[in-house]
Amino acid sequence: MEKEKSSYEKIYEIVKQIPRGQVATYGQVAALAGSKSWSRVVGYALHVNPEQGVIPCHRVVNRNGEVSSAFAFGGGNRQIELLEEEGVRFIDGHVDMKEYQWRVQWE
Repeated sequence: MEKEKSSYEKIYEIVKQIPRGQVATYGQVAALAGSKSWSRVVGYALHVNPEQGVIPCHRVVNRNGEVSSAFAFGGGNRQIELLEEEGVRFIDGHVDMKEYQWRVQWE
């Protein structure tokens, strides 16, 4: 019998699917992982990301396109650098969500 995946495992699976040069919101990841109410859980999971470089947590931003000041792997400035290296552009400190938000269908 297959073991049921934890909420963190589900979250990591979704984040791994966010394409290079695109971002997703905490709420978007939460909904795709199974519960729209998991937005904070997504933040907690990404803060303890066990596979930096494999799980691209830098591609998750808030609904306004803002990076996390508590980005676990070097702070908000590092998150901006990583996104800019992938071609994501910022307008007044925010990701242009119309241009860079991951377009995926979820329930």
